[in-house]
Amino acid sequence: MNELVKSLPSPTLPGLNRPCPDTYKGWLFKWTNYLKGYQRRWFVLSNGLLSYYRTQAEMAHTCRGTIPLATAHIEVGDTCHLVLTSRGRSYHLKATSEGECQRWVSALHQAKANATLLMHHSDDSGDEGPVPQEERALTHGVLKTLANKLDDLSTCNELIGKHGAALQRSLSELEDLRGSTDSTDKVKAVNERATLFRITSNAMINACRDFLDVAESHSRRWQKALQYEREQRHHLEETIEQLAKQHNSLERAWRENPTTYTGVERSQEGDASDENDDAEFFDAMEDSAFITVTASGNIQHKRSGSNQSMMSGVVPNDWTHNEHDTSGTNHMQLRRPRRTRIPNKPNYSLNLWSIMKNCIGKDLCKIPMPVNFNEPLSMLQRLTEDLEYSELLDRAAHCDSSLEQMCLVAAFSVSSYSTTVHRTAKPFNPLQGETYELDRMEEYGYRSIAEQVSHHPPAAAHHVMSQRGWTLWQHITIDSKFRGKYISVMPLGNIHLQFHSSGNHYVWSKVTSTVHNIIVGKLWIDQSGDIDIVNNTTKDTCRLKFSPYSYFSRDVPRKVTGVVEDSEGTAHYILSGTWDEKMESSKIVDSSQGCGGSEGKQKTVYQTLQPKLLWKKYPLLDNAENMYFFSSLALTLNEPEEGVAPTDSRLRPDQRLMEEGLWDEANAQKQRLEEQQRHERKRRDAQANQALEEGQDIDVYQPMWFEKRTDDATGEITCIYKGGYWEAKERQEWSQCPNIFQDKISP
Repeated sequence: MNELVKSLPSPTLPGLNRPCPDTYKGWLFKWTNYLKGYQRRWFVLSNGLLSYYRTQAEMAHTCRGTIPLATAHIEVGDTCHLVLTSRGRSYHLKATSEGECQRWVSALHQAKANATLLMHHSDDSGDEGPVPQEERALTHGVLKTLANKLDDLSTCNELIGKHGAALQRSLSELEDLRGSTDSTDKVKAVNERATLFRITSNAMINACRDFLDVAESHSRRWQKALQYEREQRHHLEETIEQLAKQHNSLERAWRENPTTYTGVERSQEGDASDENDDAEFFDAMEDSAFITVTASGNIQHKRSGSNQSMMSGVVPNDWTHNEHDTSGTNHMQLRRPRRTRIPNKPNYSLNLWSIMKNCIGKDLCKIPMPVNFNEPLSMLQRLTEDLEYSELLDRAAHCDSSLEQMCLVAAFSVSSYSTTVHRTAKPFNPLQGETYELDRMEEYGYRSIAEQVSHHPPAAAHHVMSQRGWTLWQHITIDSKFRGKYISVMPLGNIHLQFHSSGNHYVWSKVTSTVHNIIVGKLWIDQSGDIDIVNNTTKDTCRLKFSPYSYFSRDVPRKVTGVVEDSEGTAHYILSGTWDEKMESSKIVDSSQGCGGSEGKQKTVYQTLQPKLLWKKYPLLDNAENMYFFSSLALTLNEPEEGVAPTDSRLRPDQRLMEEGLWDEANAQKQRLEEQQRHERKRRDAQANQALEEGQDIDVYQPMWFEKRTDDATGEITCIYKGGYWEAKERQEWSQCPNIFQDKISP
């Protein structure tokens, strides 16, 4: 091994006849714990430091650990194992082969030698930096204390020497007086021990003097290193603070007027993007990504090449369009300010088990729940909250490629779950006939109207029309069950999205949401299942897999993967990310059939270009934990609005009282409204039975703004917006709307 290390080439620093540090990268298996054993990590050896990451993508933002090799001990074991010991901690590593292990050991020894030489060089060269007065005083005080202790030791040494000499004289005299053989031997032995004692004391004082000399010679280097680290930390803190401020200001400006910023970026980079496509392709072929997919579509293994570094929050412009905002600058000035906070959530305690123990197996919507388990939003408002990242659809509306458009639609379908990661509270069940409108025409170019079209089973219809080239509608029925330890919420129904220019019509459904630790422990939510997105116009498809969380899984928590295929079944894009953070797409450039996987499934290995960021979650607002973890859009959903229908969720009294922190009053109002709704349902059922006995037509409840139709694409019975709401709002004609929030029960 030493011969191999010595035979390696040794590049030199300018002006120095010694080797310089090289960079070495690769995958190694690192021992973590007895539960997970060895885990695959990406290691980077550079400048005498061995750093490791979970994936190559983490190199841009998160380092899992760093091992300084200058002071590390490298030990080679059997069967591709090696152990690094640094600062009292041991790192057990394992390579995939003997050859790979040999290359790593050689690189580590070379880097250790280089780091040691560079450390000595840096200690012996360079001017001494400015040291604070406090540090100089502290160092001088320590050195003065050491010097005083050294003087004390010198005095002790002198005394020991004097007493030792006197002892030897006394022993010599004793030897002269006594001539017996035994006494002479004993005196000689004592004399020898006294001599050894004096020699030892001299060695002690010499060692202390050497220690003081070393401390004096190294104090300047220590002061210089400490000052450098302090300056670096201060500089990094200032840089991070400036970046955070710039990021927040740019994000707010972009969200207020996304099309203006998109146009600026496109105009500045439009010429360069065409040239970068070819360069990116060849770079990717040299250091590309390989993704293994089983026949069922489950992605088993992701990138093995270098990952593309991206600044946090930046979305590439490759699929954007220079869209002209019809609102204009004048409209920007007329926009009303939206609220950025609501009253803090009160700290109420409640025994959940006393309420839920008799409800196991029942439908959640039939359980009488106090507002303590709610958040001050209705299910209609939660449906509208899916539009948090509507700019993804704005970009998709101007894609020339239907496959690229499918990637953005898939990212939009995942983004709707990002607001739920901390939202374990239950939204209010809307009353039958309750509506909710969201007019963001000036800010984002769309209008949204939702209505509760059925109470049992609970069903809501939702329609969104955007001036930026798309229309979205959905009819969702909620099926929820309480299973003792967790609650499962299963949305039934399809979401439809149609783009005006191309006519592409996309259809998909939602996955199951599960709230865990209902009785004991901290509540947490998970999303699991598959989403099949189909373009009914071109027959392109995309299957997204939401992996359920498992403590023993090696995958990233909340992982989402997918494959975009054309009508012929040919895969074109790989999607990957998490439903609470971001989604990326990687264009496939080549594919091959691998060996058989688990359960006899055939594997497909895809070679892709560098991934591109499609969507990234907005950061939470300050004090979000005390405001139900609402996003910036969610904070405005229940904001009072003039001119809305009398059935709008903003006017619901129990929800409004809960938002204001008056939970006792809110519980009383919630009980009144639920009793009123039960009374209204009994009255309607009685009228229907009477009409049936008289042979008349049954008076079935009809929604106000939606009507039932057969969907041409899926053949299902769904509720479609029939129009009239925005015209009624313009005229303020609400005479046909029921007063569902008023007390209508006769005494």
